[in-house]
Parts: sequence; C-alpha cells; structure tokens
Amino acid sequence: MTGVRTPRLIDSHCHLQADAFASDAQEVLTAARLAGVARVLIPGWDLESSRAAVEFASRHDVDAAAGIHPHVAAQADGAAWAAIVELATDRRVLAIGETGLDYDRGFSPRGDQLANLRRHLALARDVAKPVILHCRSRPGRREAQDELLREVEDAGRPMGILHSFSGPVDYAEQAVEMGLAVSFSGLAFRKAEEASVEVARLAPADRLLVETDSPYLSPPGAPRGRNEPRWVGLTVAWLSQQRGIETAALASQLMANYDRILSRPPM
Repeated sequence: MTGVRTPRLIDSHCHLQADAFASDAQEVLTAARLAGVARVLIPGWDLESSRAAVEFASRHDVDAAAGIHPHVAAQADGAAWAAIVELATDRRVLAIGETGLDYDRGFSPRGDQLANLRRHLALARDVAKPVILHCRSRPGRREAQDELLREVEDAGRPMGILHSFSGPVDYAEQAVEMGLAVSFSGLAFRKAEEASVEVARLAPADRLLVETDSPYLSPPGAPRGRNEPRWVGLTVAWLSQQRGIETAALASQLMANYDRILSRPPM
C-alpha cells in the first residue's frame, strides 16, 4: 500500500544561527527535514550573524542572506557594511537582509534606519538578489509601511520580500503591484493582525512565501517558546485554508516561488 507523501515545504526565513539553537541546531534542522521542509533560508541581522548564516549554509546545505536589521542600523559602521557587501557576492547568499524599518520599537533613529535601508536596496540592485524587508509601525499607525514603499519605489523597485507580513490591506496591494513578494509567519495568527487574512487571499499565487522566523512567532499548535522550522506546515495549512486550495498544491506553488524569487536551482 502506498503511503501519503509529505508535501515538500519551505521556510523562507529562520534564524538557526541564533543563540536559541546554539546547542542543537543540527537536530532542529533534521526534525525540519523529517517534517518535509526542503528549503531553508537563514538571514543575518548584523555582520556577525550574517557570517554565521553563511557558515551554517556551507555546512548544512541550506541558504543564507546577509544584512543589517533596522534595530542595529545605528551601530553598523563603514567596516561592517563593507563586509556585508563582500558577503553579498557569496554563492550561498541568495538574498540581502534582513533590513527594513521598525518604528514600533525604534531601537535606531529613523534617519539611521532609512540610510541603512537605502544602502541595502542599492546593494540588492547591484548584485541582482532580492532584499528581505522587515517593517513594523506602532499599533494603529503605518508610517513605516508607507516610507518603506516610497524607498522601494525610489530605488527602482528591486525585487523584495515582505518578511513576516504585518500591515494594512492597501499596503499589501501596493506592494504586490510594485512586484514585491509577501511572506506569512506565525504573526498572522495574532490579535491586531486580522488584515493578514484578507492579504492571504488577495496576494498573487506566484508572490507568496511562508516562514517561521524561528526562534520567534510560534503559530498556534506549536509549542510555546522557541519556534522551529518544522512548524512551518501550520502556517501553510492556514494559508491553504484562506485561499481555498489543497495544502499539497499550495506547498508545490510555494516551493516554485522560493526557487524563482531566490534564483535557487531546483533540487
């Protein structure tokens, strides 16, 4: 008798180089593989974590991204940025980031965040790789989303991914009109993120991705605390329900999207 085949899944954003996985990253990755996760992208958030992402990718046959998060934009000096530029040309680095704007926590001044975003957008254009975009405003506000789209427009609309989507519906509509991809995480299940349901339904099929943002944002059904890539299937099931399609069909579409958006040769 033929068994049911587990869909091949993607996790387009997880931080397996983070301290939360210092003692068992290999075991966590193995558990993800057993759960059907065939694509994993590990973004950096500063120089050290970007280097660690590339090193992890070289040892474990996963993909990496290099960049400076808006939280630490004010701390990244010229030498750090030069090193990020060098990492961006590594064959294991498929994207630039994560970068973006965060006006919720505001750990870096807005001017520093904007300058940091602009140099990432320029680098993404120069190396022809997509940029991973973090974007948060304070509850009930949207300044970060509006400014992010203005910067993407001014930069000539490089390919980008709205990581762990959060924001109003019309922001998503403008983003996909500009060619950006939308990635959903466990954040979509949280209170005050109800717009994600509508965005999940309206986003073009070829512009969708999913992620865990591990070790953060555990979705309902996963253990509370540390999130892991193996739980990305919970978000895939939610997304398939919103779009009214079979989970296996959606999983195949997400795999194709990952390979195309990130220019990754199929396995």
